[in-house]
Amino acid sequence: MRPESAASLLATPRRQKLLEHIWQRTSLSRRQFATLYLAPLERYAELVQQFPASESHHHAYPGGMLDHGLEIVAYALKLRQSYLLPAGVTPEAQAAQAEAWTAGTAYAALLHDIGKIAVDLHVEHADGSAWHPWHGPLRKPYRFRYRKEREYRLHSAATGLLYTRILERDIFDWLSGYPDLWAALLYVLAGQYEHAGTLGELVVQADQASVAQELGGDPGKALAAPRHTLQRKLLDGLRYLLREEFKLNQPQASDGWLTQDALWLVSKTVSDKLRAHLLSQGIGGIPASNTAVFNVLQDHGIVQPTPDGKAIWKATVTSDAGWSHAFTFLKLSPAMIWDAADRPAPFAGRVQVEEEQAEPTPQAPAVADGSRVEGIEAAPASTAPIASAATDTAVAALLDLLGDDAPPTVMETPSCPVAESELASSIVPPPQMSLAPAQDRAEPSGAHFMTWLRQGIQTRKLIINDAKALVHTVAGTTYLVSPGVFQRYAQEYLQVVALAKQEKLEGWQWVQKRFEKLGQHRKQPSG
Repeated sequence: MRPESAASLLATPRRQKLLEHIWQRTSLSRRQFATLYLAPLERYAELVQQFPASESHHHAYPGGMLDHGLEIVAYALKLRQSYLLPAGVTPEAQAAQAEAWTAGTAYAALLHDIGKIAVDLHVEHADGSAWHPWHGPLRKPYRFRYRKEREYRLHSAATGLLYTRILERDIFDWLSGYPDLWAALLYVLAGQYEHAGTLGELVVQADQASVAQELGGDPGKALAAPRHTLQRKLLDGLRYLLREEFKLNQPQASDGWLTQDALWLVSKTVSDKLRAHLLSQGIGGIPASNTAVFNVLQDHGIVQPTPDGKAIWKATVTSDAGWSHAFTFLKLSPAMIWDAADRPAPFAGRVQVEEEQAEPTPQAPAVADGSRVEGIEAAPASTAPIASAATDTAVAALLDLLGDDAPPTVMETPSCPVAESELASSIVPPPQMSLAPAQDRAEPSGAHFMTWLRQGIQTRKLIINDAKALVHTVAGTTYLVSPGVFQRYAQEYLQVVALAKQEKLEGWQWVQKRFEKLGQHRKQPSG
């Protein structure tokens, strides 16, 4: 390859458009913009030339590093507009520091991965002599290849070798006059995002948006992911399950397979386990229908759609040992789940997408705990606020009724069809994700149901005395809404389905029968 000038590299229509977007998100004249933004971007372009941003992941094409750099700056400045920085100072102080924080955001985004070219690539001139980025921009024809043994954690460590090649001394003098900004910028450049505060969050979110766009996701939705919305809880739940429970890349009994460019999760299994996990965390409003879960994941850019716009992919997994099986999958970008340094090794076999996409089929014959769940529709949990004092009194009284010393008096309401509408918004913000409680591993039974009921009420995972509650108290009597409360239990404990099938029952029916055997309920006069 022949090295190009910055003007030539930045001359493409798309890159010119990105530069325009970057300028529009500053409050500078063209002359000021040229000094503070365009000049560093030109030096960046000359240094990265036609290098890809990765070997086989995002922006893995000639010039991908430059495109990714421009995109992440544009996204970071878009996000920056929603923040008043630094936090905790007067509006006058924020106004005085605004341009410095905006520029610092752009520099942090641009330089966050510049160390890649120092440690991931072997670059040499046509005569075989090695080139290193600290030599300055390439001036002679060059070729490059990726080093076989790369250490991703060196990316941020190597940034210190290069950022003085991009930013001039005057810029450092300017930024160092703002201690909070200066500290946050240095933390980002060192890869210590946990100490970088809002600046670090802006860079991470902008990076995710750029990656999502290049891999086919929706960057607008990646940017918008509010922490307490259903889509954010679904994504956090997926990350937890992939970290703690799911098995990947197994020869047969696997929850999914990770390839170089995609994460393929068995659709039915992931939906059931994700729902059970979120319910166990006390998160209400989870759609009971798998189709509704798939739609939410697709609508918010968490899963990638098929060419005909559906959430479910049909593909065949073939291992290098010759084992092969067809599944229905959800397809995700690996960047949605892992940072590059934390990503597991890819599957040694292949995942071959079938030409004709099929509707989701509830099968996962080679996947552990993938039993089909049929006919489970839970009433959505109410999120209406309840007066604290009244709730505390009611909960205390109810726990007395459900205590171990005195068996509760429970009247079973007649079974009735449950509405099929799904609540897909306005969920109660839960506590931070944590390991599933110990009782999640317990064997389902009537006694375990009662323990779950007491704990659910005590921890407020189950609301009471609300229009849509599953538990009510009236004049010293506890009423359980059937089948809703038994459905909720069955959704949290997926083992119920297999146990119920042995008796040819629905999951909630099996739970209700186990509860009735305890003899702690009161039948209606009609029987």
